[in-house]
Amino acid sequence: MSCWKIGALSALVVLVSACGTDRFAPTSVCGAQQGVVTRVLDGDTIELEDGTTIRYLHVDTPEMANNSVEEDECFALEAKRLNEELVLGQEVRIEYDLNCTDAYARSLAFVTARNRMVNRILIERGYGELLIMEPNLSREGEFIALEKEARENNAGLWGACQ
Repeated sequence: MSCWKIGALSALVVLVSACGTDRFAPTSVCGAQQGVVTRVLDGDTIELEDGTTIRYLHVDTPEMANNSVEEDECFALEAKRLNEELVLGQEVRIEYDLNCTDAYARSLAFVTARNRMVNRILIERGYGELLIMEPNLSREGEFIALEKEARENNAGLWGACQ
């Protein structure tokens, strides 16, 4: 076998090993695939014990005030509180899509706690609205349907905020 073929084959083996087939292995190309949540920053952002900040994919919750002059957006505090109830102190599973991070160096992921996907819960209960960050399009149809149902039922912010 030529050196080129051996080099290419070795690179492929390394790539497959790095990506792995077990999506819940300790790490992936994007980062940790599990961890304990030590801090909830707001309704759609958490921090793990290793310092990794994760921004939930397909969810945009109302913004918390950044200073004493601003006010929280409608339903921001409720979204943060629900997020805390769901994940704070919990071991979570982390699943990535195509883009691993956003412009703020936060990991972009679907997060599962106690066998329920937190991203899904926030949308179906109306604690956030759909935000698709291309090219992360997996589960887009599912989340569109969840938001549509939450809106129709005036769930969460859809019934409380104008």
